[in-house]
Amino acid sequence: MLEKPNIPDKLIISNLQQEYGLHVAELTFLPIGADLSSAVYRVITDDGTACFLKLRKTFDEIIVEVPLFLKSQGIREIIAPYETKSKQSWADFGQYKMILYPFIEGKNGFEMELTDQHRRTLGMAFKRLHSIQVPSELKRLIPQETFSALWRENLKSLQEQAENKTFDDPTAAKLVEFMQSKRSEITRLIERTEQLASELQSKPLEFVLCHTDIHGGNILITEHNDFYIVDWDAPLLAPKERDLMFIGGGIDTLWKSKQEEALFYQGYGETKIDLTTLAYYRYERIIEDLVAYGEQLLLTDEGGADREPAYQTFKVNFKPGQTIEIAEKTDKSN
Repeated sequence: MLEKPNIPDKLIISNLQQEYGLHVAELTFLPIGADLSSAVYRVITDDGTACFLKLRKTFDEIIVEVPLFLKSQGIREIIAPYETKSKQSWADFGQYKMILYPFIEGKNGFEMELTDQHRRTLGMAFKRLHSIQVPSELKRLIPQETFSALWRENLKSLQEQAENKTFDDPTAAKLVEFMQSKRSEITRLIERTEQLASELQSKPLEFVLCHTDIHGGNILITEHNDFYIVDWDAPLLAPKERDLMFIGGGIDTLWKSKQEEALFYQGYGETKIDLTTLAYYRYERIIEDLVAYGEQLLLTDEGGADREPAYQTFKVNFKPGQTIEIAEKTDKSN
């Protein structure tokens, strides 16, 4: 969320004291992240301790339970949340849930160039993640991949609106014009993803614990070269390709060459990648992003400063060398 929510700072500070016993000296809203249901703050206590506060409108306990479990299993690259005074990992706060973490000073993968060792470290961390045995009581809380048509149906609905409605909001109007110009590409994207989903639903696949969102913004590196994987908001039991599709998938600029991808796999280790599954997940992620940004612009007039970046991010998928072209090449190499 790029714009500060309409919540008085005093109310947040009061709740932090009530739930966590913190005496807050400073509270600063941080205009970062594309998730409109979350707002984040830097908290400084009276004794100078820095904390990272996340307020979430949508919440599932796996958001905190999975990182707590992974931390307990010795995966160092995890930042686990603090407990409240009542020994919970979150606190109720009106329409939000309040989650408090240590504040780690560092830069994410968009803000710095990853070294060769960073890429290997990421590979090693995800090999440990994909190899971990999830206990049955936690496994019951984590969604399992079904290759659902939800995002594809939502994109069809947005297409229909783009064809049949007019919008006064200038950013929404620009998006409609762009979607109309890309009608055939969007239709082809949906249809091919549906074909691959049908194929995968009938295949025997090994499911592992996946992060599902390992783009550069969710990789944090400190000045001392400590390495963290953050934002465990959507863990999933799925084929390993659900995570591996990010490596060279064009979602971010971390993997600009085959050599950089090879460094990740030096850390991850030798593994057989199913290209059908990889292509499906690359297509599906594109559709999910198009829906997220399209709904933000066509179904609401909210977002303010977030609206123009959402439009630009929607468009970039269709440019040469970007996500759609990469997914199509993956598909054709299958």
